[in-house]
Amino acid sequence: MTSLPALVSRVLGVTATQRGRALSSHSPQHDGERFRNVKPRPAEGLRKTLGIVWNVLLNKPRDTVPTDALPVDALTRAQLDAAPDRSLYRLGHSTLLMKLRGQFWLTDPVFAERASPFRRLGPKRFHAPPIALADLPPLRGVILSHDHYDHLDRETVLALAQSTALFLTPLGVGDRLIEWGIDASKVRQFDWWQGIEVDGMEFTATPAQHFSGRSLFDGNSTLWASWVIVDHDLRVFFSGDTGYFDGFQTIGERLGPFDITLVETGAYDAQWPYVHMQPEETVQAHIDLRGRRLVPIHNGTFDLAMHRWQEPFERVTGLALARGVALSTPRMGERLDLGAPHRGELWWRRTVETVAAPKAAWRWCAPRNAADAKSS
Repeated sequence: MTSLPALVSRVLGVTATQRGRALSSHSPQHDGERFRNVKPRPAEGLRKTLGIVWNVLLNKPRDTVPTDALPVDALTRAQLDAAPDRSLYRLGHSTLLMKLRGQFWLTDPVFAERASPFRRLGPKRFHAPPIALADLPPLRGVILSHDHYDHLDRETVLALAQSTALFLTPLGVGDRLIEWGIDASKVRQFDWWQGIEVDGMEFTATPAQHFSGRSLFDGNSTLWASWVIVDHDLRVFFSGDTGYFDGFQTIGERLGPFDITLVETGAYDAQWPYVHMQPEETVQAHIDLRGRRLVPIHNGTFDLAMHRWQEPFERVTGLALARGVALSTPRMGERLDLGAPHRGELWWRRTVETVAAPKAAWRWCAPRNAADAKSS
């Protein structure tokens, strides 16, 4: 039987404090103990924290979770292999699959049934992933924005370890992967404004306003980031998680304009304006970034806030129309051409029989070898 200390060590890693200290001399974002935002986070106090918990537990509306099946386009390995370059697929929440120069890149991979450290507790998926984890093609790289459970699932990452060539992470997140058993030679870690060239493409970690941690004891021991991807004449921005801040304008000035901005629009609340954006701020961030087409992400998969599950789509659609912003809202699993993106439909307004993804997509993780498969 696994002891509690051993379990904590395995899941969280035993070097959270040391990880932060080891990186302090390399990052202006580190204060010698923890990573921090450029703009200090306002003090919330115990009363506000308890009020948020009380609201979530006792005052949560009923319609934060869909009552009907969502439209999900099932994907197959053959479809992905045959897809043209510059294809993008939403697989859920902030998990995006991109095909660039004939190879696949995956952001913030979460194939788990719940965004939680527990298998039976925590926010449960609204829909199965469009493709089973075991059916994904080999990945050229995984791009991580930070280490929260709805963006980094340990079992998913471990299942992808053998079929992924590179893991690109903010500082400290890569150390966490190595602690979990990912081959250190595959891990590349970056501070803000640092990056790497891979196969002629540029990947740059850029600022975000958020926080990190996977327990009560490792808060901000790893960095958080947004990402910029440049493939010749194509520029893509991926927000990860962030509140609204003037960093968007700086990113737009230094690395824009962007053909596509993949920006969080969901899990927001007036009680936590510092770490997530209201839809009005999402649209403004896109404008600050000098984006041409906005794809709202961080929605449609997990119940992580007090708003109706459809609200992020409704609000951002209306705001984009009012401000003349081109918007794309693909269904989960629907192909989006990054070079010539279509508008998409208002899929969240209709109820359908879900085009079911393979049952294996619901597995906590894919079997990693034959022995695992026999025992599952």
